[in-house]
Amino acid sequence: MTRKVCRWGLSAYAQIRALRGGVPATIAFLLLIVSTLGLAQADLEEVHVTPGVAIPIQPGKETYASLKAHTKPFTAKVDLVLVPVTITDPKGSQVLGLTKESFQVYENKELQTILYFSSEDAPISLGVIFDTSGSMGSGHKIDLARKAIVEFLKTSNPQDEAFVVTFADKPHLSTDFTSSVEDIQSKLVYALPNGHTALLDAIYLGVNKLRSARYQRRALLIISDGGDNNSRYNLRQITSLVEEADVQIYAIGVYNHCFPTDCDPYAPLEERLGPQMLSDITQLTGGCAFVVDRPSDLADIASKLGVQLRNQYVVGYRPKALGRDGKWHKIEVKLTVPKGLPRLHLYAKKGYYAPPE
Repeated sequence: MTRKVCRWGLSAYAQIRALRGGVPATIAFLLLIVSTLGLAQADLEEVHVTPGVAIPIQPGKETYASLKAHTKPFTAKVDLVLVPVTITDPKGSQVLGLTKESFQVYENKELQTILYFSSEDAPISLGVIFDTSGSMGSGHKIDLARKAIVEFLKTSNPQDEAFVVTFADKPHLSTDFTSSVEDIQSKLVYALPNGHTALLDAIYLGVNKLRSARYQRRALLIISDGGDNNSRYNLRQITSLVEEADVQIYAIGVYNHCFPTDCDPYAPLEERLGPQMLSDITQLTGGCAFVVDRPSDLADIASKLGVQLRNQYVVGYRPKALGRDGKWHKIEVKLTVPKGLPRLHLYAKKGYYAPPE
């Protein structure tokens, strides 16, 4: 069985996370920000995430000296704002063929003029965050996860580029940017389950790796079977990082799902909160998390996610009130459903931080 966990609304989760120093379950989404040079993506400056302890990440032979403890805040000139939008029917299938006239975009409750609209399959830069901790060794999970990654990448555009970050005690750049699925598949053979789960550190590495991506469309896919129990960065810090990134994040969680009242009270808190954490992080970016109870479903879900990325709408506008106030600008995308179609579901980012003067 597979469940989409985009919305939970579980007060018990929020209470436990508050005790652990987490962030509220209802958190803002980030909008893609592009520079004034046409539709070119503005490069990220250094993010201002300050970890409690400096993290010695060494992905392969490459050391990320740029991931410093104290870095400059993200800045970009907001001119044309691009919003990727996913539309699904009640069964979760993609809805294609909609036109620009079906969409309305509001910023701070003010209707905006859509200047850019696309539903074409444009190249994308992808990152896969692959859990290789010891728990992935049970029930052939790691073998099925390898297959899922390959199936996900098979849906890609031939021009796409992708990399893989594996993680257990620490994150590791297993495969750098490549357009060859075969190269990635050959490297995955050496990913063996062992150690703890540094999921948040792996997300940090993946988001920052995408800063050097070739394309303006950027996404991460996380495949993991549990919550974090070994990261230097915490959820609050990763939330800040993701809010300042231009990356859509999707996740497939492979674990025995339960609500807080049904879970083993002696199970680690991080494990019990794993589904909620993945849901929160993905929602920040307009993505979604899936809970997979049967590892055998992994490949099918990964393939469907790949197709979803290939069939998104992108709407763009120039804010009527272009602010340089450094504040959160709320975005709402509305859909006029054509006659004859059932009620549709819309997934999109919910806002962006304007740059300061």
